Amino acid sequence: MNTPLSPDDIDALARKRAGAKLGWYVHALVYVVVNLFLFLTSQYALGNRNWSWGPLLGWGLGLFLHGVSVWFLGAGASFREHLVQRERDAIARNQNSR
Repeated sequence: MNTPLSPDDIDALARKRAGAKLGWYVHALVYVVVNLFLFLTSQYALGNRNWSWGPLLGWGLGLFLHGVSVWFLGAGASFREHLVQRERDAIARNQNSR
């Protein structure tokens, strides 16, 4: 079924997964810092105008979708691997029933 990965392949896959997760953490940190700055600017420097909610929500959606791609759909994500395994099993069953 699954061919075992070589130590080099395991290392490359682990580095790719760790890089994707680190990229999401950096994205989340920048999101918090920038949106905090925008919120404080809108509240204190510009006289309590709540325009900062637009960037907060828009960018938040982008951060959420980035997280979905890293944590649920990315290469090696447990949800994705579960779906791939289900498809493999269905294909094997179809081939065996012929």
